[in-house]
Amino acid sequence: MYAIIKTGGKQYRVEKDDIIDIELLDSVADNKIEFKEVVFFSNGEDAQIGTPHLANCVVSGELLGETKGPKEIAYKYKKRKNYRRKVGHRQKYMRVKITDIAK
Repeated sequence: MYAIIKTGGKQYRVEKDDIIDIELLDSVADNKIEFKEVVFFSNGEDAQIGTPHLANCVVSGELLGETKGPKEIAYKYKKRKNYRRKVGHRQKYMRVKITDIAK
């Protein structure tokens, strides 16, 4: 059984006990998260596709903490002008463990 959820402008394929890194959310109460924007649900035999979301399907998760993604390097260079700039960035993510997919 799996579902495709939408959060932070991205879509994630999740199953029970999966651990995913999502974009930071504003506020989380009691380390419990519910994803109500479920785009697709399959239990192995039949599948349901939302238009745009499934109304009766909810994916529950537990917040494990915050993590950082890989370091991304942006390098600007202009030839013959002695112009070189190196800027690094690490995106912050929330690590979530999927606890239940309720249909």
